Amino acid sequence: MPVSFRATILAVITAAAVGGHAASAAAEALLLVEADSGKVLHAENATNPWYPASVTKLMTTYVTLRAVKDGRLSLDKLITVSSRAAAQQPSKMGFKAGTKLTVDNALKMLMVHSANDMAVVLAEGVGGSIENFVGEMNGAAQRLGMTQTSYVNPNGLPADGQITSARDLAILARALIHDFPEYDLYWHIPAIKLGRVVMRNYNMLMDRYPGADGMKTGFICASGFNLVASATRNNRRLIAVVLGASSATARAEKAAQLLEKGFSTDTTLSWLMPSLGTVSVLTPVAAEPPNLREDVCGKNRHREAAEDEPVVVTNDRDPSSAFSSMSVDLTRSVRHASLLGPLTPSMPPIEVYLGPSRKPATRSFAAAPPARTDGGAAEAPKSAAAAAAPTFPGPWNLFAPATSSAPADLAANPIDGAVPIPRRRPKRQ
Repeated sequence: MPVSFRATILAVITAAAVGGHAASAAAEALLLVEADSGKVLHAENATNPWYPASVTKLMTTYVTLRAVKDGRLSLDKLITVSSRAAAQQPSKMGFKAGTKLTVDNALKMLMVHSANDMAVVLAEGVGGSIENFVGEMNGAAQRLGMTQTSYVNPNGLPADGQITSARDLAILARALIHDFPEYDLYWHIPAIKLGRVVMRNYNMLMDRYPGADGMKTGFICASGFNLVASATRNNRRLIAVVLGASSATARAEKAAQLLEKGFSTDTTLSWLMPSLGTVSVLTPVAAEPPNLREDVCGKNRHREAAEDEPVVVTNDRDPSSAFSSMSVDLTRSVRHASLLGPLTPSMPPIEVYLGPSRKPATRSFAAAPPARTDGGAAEAPKSAAAAAAPTFPGPWNLFAPATSSAPADLAANPIDGAVPIPRRRPKRQ
């Protein structure tokens, strides 16, 4: 290829990238990176400070798993719901003070139901107090190179000093994947079952986007709708971060578009794209995090903003599409705006419970059905018995048949001791 022609191509691509960046909404941050290499594939406002909301729980999980790996506690350890934990605002499990459960079950409730009370239970169980645990969170962030992050609490409820960025969240997501591959399923569980109540993961990509395998959502009015998502195809794992989306559906679809762009890019032509380097070398922006309260939760919104909004499928030819504010290079990479397919459960809901571990003397662990590397949806097991046949070392048995009775303290009254998902949307601060 002649040098002049190659230079022209590079100039056009660079101009398109700059134009797409300028066209993006100011109150939104997008980032796409390769999990293995940390290579940045797309970045918009990626180093702007942001309120993390419940994606904070990724660090709560990181510190907890680090304590497990270091031998400070086990996944079977019983931890207690304190009065401080019980007083946390929704979303929460709603257990009474004095209730005991294992670290393992608390982690599952934390990651799937985004339970604010479980974040405090884990913080107190691991660190002895919220304050000590938050110190560990900040220490871990510093060691990982999360230079724009500071934590005040373990669950992400509103606090002026609770700040991060898309850059730092991608660094944390990579650390979780790299440091704890044996616990990857904690951020890959589509649903949990407590007694007769089934709670689905707020991450809409799970079981709707081919290859989706994590990680965590977050929402407060000030931050907008946040999502750290991961997906794997053809043994290549990508991490997408979306901060400040206008709805739960919009954040999922924008993450899906980012991931689709990454998977559909011809890596043999990567030299044509301007290099953005690796996530760790992105230059932080010195600024205050935007406060999106009026835009996201203001009086002009048609309905109350909530973490569990229903899925809405849109079309990019509709001018009212949720993607109208997205940069051109993202919308051109796919034929339809919505990449979320119908909900196709890849596994039964994982049972969670109160009290001590119910594991047998030798505990087995059935691995989750792996995401198909051809881009198709993961195949659900044919039966619980068939799925339970292979066993691997680990902390739970995913496909063990669900017991016919609820836990002992829930059997007589399934809502005595636990509050199921509320029928009305709780107000979020």
